[in-house]
Amino acid sequence: MIRLASGSETRAKLLREAGIEFIQSPVDFDEEKLLSKFSNPKNFVCAVAKGKLEAAIRKYGLDIPIVAADTVVAVGDEILRKAKDEKDALRILHKQSGNKVDIITCMVYADKEGVIEDLDTTSYIFAPFDEEDLHNYIESGEWRGKAGACMVEGFCKKYIKEVKGRESTAMGLQVERLKEIAKDI
Repeated sequence: MIRLASGSETRAKLLREAGIEFIQSPVDFDEEKLLSKFSNPKNFVCAVAKGKLEAAIRKYGLDIPIVAADTVVAVGDEILRKAKDEKDALRILHKQSGNKVDIITCMVYADKEGVIEDLDTTSYIFAPFDEEDLHNYIESGEWRGKAGACMVEGFCKKYIKEVKGRESTAMGLQVERLKEIAKDI
C-alpha cells in the first residue's frame, strides 16, 4: 500500500491498472512559485515533485510509503504549463502541432528507509493538427487541467507520428519504475 500525493485521476487510474494498492491523498503545493527559479523543464519538474513530497510528508508522515509526481510538457526548453483559458490552450497546442514534444515526469518515492527520485521523458513527434479538430477539442474542455493542454491518450493520439518512451510517463506516473523501487506493493 502506498499514498499517492496527488489528486490526479489519471495517476490513480495508472495505479489501479497496475494493480498497486493506494490511498489517494492530494496535497496543496504552489508550483508556480518555482517557475521563475527554474528555466530548465527537467529541473523544474523535479523541484515540484520534491516539493509535493515534502508537503505530503509534513501532512501525513511516513507510516506508509508516499509517491509524488509532476509532469511538464516542453517544446525545446519552453515549459508549456496548464492552459489558463481557451486562447492559452490554442496557443500552447499550436506550439506542439507538427513538432517534437517532450513530456517529462519526475516521480519521487519515499519510505522510512529513504527517498528515490526518478526522472523520465517520453518524446512525441506530432503531425500538424487539423484546425477544425483542434477547435473542437478546445470547445470540448478536455484540455483543462492537463499539462500543455495535451492528451496523448485522447486528442493528440491520432497525430502521433513517432514516440520514444513510456506511455505511463506521458500520462504522469512511471508505474513500471514504481513497481521496481517500491517494496511490498
